[in-house]
Amino acid sequence: MTAQPAKVARTAKAAKAAKAARAGRRATHASAARELAARDPVMARFLDTVGPPRFRARHDSHFAALVRSVTYQQLAGAAAAAIHGRLIAALGDEVTPERMLGLSDEVMRSVGLSGNKMASLRDLAAKVLDGTVVLDPRGLSRESDEEVVTRLSTVRGIGPWSAEMFLMFQLRRLDVWPTGDLGVRRGFGLAWGIPMPTARQLGPLGDPFQPYRSVVAWYCWRASELYGGAAESAVTR
Repeated sequence: MTAQPAKVARTAKAAKAAKAARAGRRATHASAARELAARDPVMARFLDTVGPPRFRARHDSHFAALVRSVTYQQLAGAAAAAIHGRLIAALGDEVTPERMLGLSDEVMRSVGLSGNKMASLRDLAAKVLDGTVVLDPRGLSRESDEEVVTRLSTVRGIGPWSAEMFLMFQLRRLDVWPTGDLGVRRGFGLAWGIPMPTARQLGPLGDPFQPYRSVVAWYCWRASELYGGAAESAVTR
């Protein structure tokens, strides 16, 4: 019996995605930028004028990076940094799920956390400990980008965008395409000379750049700064 066309198409698509993922794991941001420049004249211009993408160095554990992300949400940089610093001091400079769950309400309030952020950080810690959120390197290596986003999005206060930033900047995944990010959408339109796409429109526009869409997203943020007057942000510094 021959395979049904739809099943064959799904199998071929899965094989193509797996091959792209293997290629992505072997690449660096700089080598990905060079390959994209060979494919696309806009990317070639970016590489010539801006240079290779700059992804900030990682200093935190995966759990600590997520704690920082939650703490900084909806706060100005200086205020967020102060609260985050006090929280780390309260944890005794050991940012672990166990220590987070050991903090009392009084201590968490005293460092400046709102009730919602207290609940988010405790939910994150609990879900890491019960295995809902996987953060150990071996476990993460077996998870697709989509699974990481799905798991993290179960945590109170962590949505798809925050999960995508975790994939890009903490896990260094090279094929993340944050279609809901306004800066990426605006930058794509400016760089490629088209009206700013909607999130839905941006999805297929990234297809030709697989498996290195994280690099394209970074250059879109730079395009927003260079051509759109946006201030420099933490993602491009």
